[in-house]
Amino acid sequence: MTGEKSKSLLTGSILAIIVAISPYIFYLYESLPETKTWETSLFTIESNYQENVRIYGWLFMQKAIPLLFLIFWFFTSRDWWYHVILIPIAMYTFQIISVIKQELDFDETEIYYIIPVMMIIIPIVYFIRIKLFDKYVYGIDLAKMDAELAEYERKEKEMLEANK
Repeated sequence: MTGEKSKSLLTGSILAIIVAISPYIFYLYESLPETKTWETSLFTIESNYQENVRIYGWLFMQKAIPLLFLIFWFFTSRDWWYHVILIPIAMYTFQIISVIKQELDFDETEIYYIIPVMMIIIPIVYFIRIKLFDKYVYGIDLAKMDAELAEYERKEKEMLEANK
């Protein structure tokens, strides 16, 4: 039990530290050069449509930091509707891909890519909501209803077998 608590404490501490230093992470783009190309021994970044690499880094951070927070929220949420958070996560992911690919029309077409994600997530969340609403608002015990239906099916099956 103490192993679980210490793991949870460690995970929570790491998340808290990342959230606390997120403004510094965001402003890392200011350390990028104001040139069209940035070459290092590991990689080369070229800013095709932006004025310079610093603006390219700024655009990337505009998408990456909110995505990071949404991912933290998704994995730490205990609300019944937390699956809805996948929709903005998908949106920011598609936007980051557009920034990395350096497309000219980023932030314009991503909504069309999110529609299939929404078509899957929204019905699932609505179904969960209906189940919870029935159980806690109307007091309908779904397990009891399922047991009653199974009993009716069993009795009907016995009657059919007896009539043969």
